[in-house]
Amino acid sequence: MRFLILAFAFCVVPMSLAAQDVRTPSHCIALADQIDGAAFARKASFDVQVAPETVRLHYIAHASFLIRTAGGLNMVTDFTGFTGSAPMIPDVVTMNHAHETHWTAFPDPAIPHVLPGWGEEFGAGIDHRLDLGEVLIRNVSTDIRSQWSGVEDNGNSIFIFEVAGLCIGHLGHLHHEPSDEQYAAIGRLDVVMAAVDGGMTVDLPTMMRIVSRLKSSIVIPMHWFGEFTLDAFLAGMAEEFAVVEVGGPSLDVSLDRLPGRPTIMVLRPAWLRATPEE
Repeated sequence: MRFLILAFAFCVVPMSLAAQDVRTPSHCIALADQIDGAAFARKASFDVQVAPETVRLHYIAHASFLIRTAGGLNMVTDFTGFTGSAPMIPDVVTMNHAHETHWTAFPDPAIPHVLPGWGEEFGAGIDHRLDLGEVLIRNVSTDIRSQWSGVEDNGNSIFIFEVAGLCIGHLGHLHHEPSDEQYAAIGRLDVVMAAVDGGMTVDLPTMMRIVSRLKSSIVIPMHWFGEFTLDAFLAGMAEEFAVVEVGGPSLDVSLDRLPGRPTIMVLRPAWLRATPEE
């Protein structure tokens, strides 16, 4: 009888867990080794249904990305108030205020969650830990150079999205290499969006060092002004990373399809546009 009870328990528990709307655990802070897998991604349109346990990334412009989940959550990084002609109101927006091209003072009040990367008081910083069930969004504060050439402590945020078992990090308008404590708080990132302008944020050698230390499976360059700075970054990382020209603004990523070798995915930015049917 005891054997029958145990057998019944093993049959029932997985079914009950499957019925729950829970987030697949990520390994951000576990510092797990790279996961070998098959082909990493496929090009995708931002407004098509996302497959289960998959995340769609669409490079909108500058430092803004749409991160879309299988459950239909839309999150926009470094939100400026405009994403294109698509009639889409994000569920979450993150912002940094190093420059007005990374934030807006007037986000649409219909946006449920607006996450500034800085605190209400100068230098105070801010802590976010927004759990929406399917995704957990948190931040790690860093310093920025102020517009008066000083330093604003904790004026920038690196935002991390834990979703579908993945850890996706957006470095924001980063002005210095993170400290050991900040690296530890960031954890292991499967995907990282990194500014490669070479001067307005950190210089290229510093960004290359940051990207190398993060050991992400996928690196997406952003905040580049022309092919010169982008090509310089790609050339500097070519020995350590494979380089893939995706050929468009979007790709789908899942935990079981990450590349076996660290790879830089070059996305070409494009505004979100309404489909012809709309």
